[in-house]
Amino acid sequence: MISLIRGTLSHVSDGRVEIDTGSLGFEVFVPTSLIPELPPVGEDVELFTHLNVKEDGFSLFGFLTREELDLFKKIITVSGIGPKGALAILSVLTPEDLRFAILSSDVKAIAAAPGIGKKTAERLIIELRDSMERSVTEAPYVPARELSGKENGTVSDVVMALTELGFSSKDAYKAVRSIENPSEDEGALLKEALKRLGKSS
Repeated sequence: MISLIRGTLSHVSDGRVEIDTGSLGFEVFVPTSLIPELPPVGEDVELFTHLNVKEDGFSLFGFLTREELDLFKKIITVSGIGPKGALAILSVLTPEDLRFAILSSDVKAIAAAPGIGKKTAERLIIELRDSMERSVTEAPYVPARELSGKENGTVSDVVMALTELGFSSKDAYKAVRSIENPSEDEGALLKEALKRLGKSS
């Protein structure tokens, strides 16, 4: 199993990079969101990798952090989502934002990834919610009491309302999770989130 590659970044294209390790060159598929974070071509780079084995060949998928790699591995356990689908999701949502989308049942944000439909997004939320809830202590922006029942639905509705007002999903997530003691009242929560986004309702 190839779990890490360290070498010289020799080429970068849309969704994949080439790394020269000295005696071998590796093609690695990466989230498009990772590309801007890479060093310039010709400099050293290190990626945590997952080797996907299929009958017609091998594919490497790479990430800058173990956190991204671990989340990628969780996503591909979901029925109907392969490595390319998981990569698409992590190209439009950071690990932090994906956790929040799962915990707030934000189907729309996940389905924004190319090739990921509404039903697949719903399945991902159902299958990974327990895992995300267990790790919630590592994600302080989502207090544990938010994660079920009425409050969970309120958070999801407010995020959706903000995106319908023209804010990006990422900005909407940040605004909502920055509220330390979110109200159960959707109107009050929306008003507070808008204040943090520089608008008033």
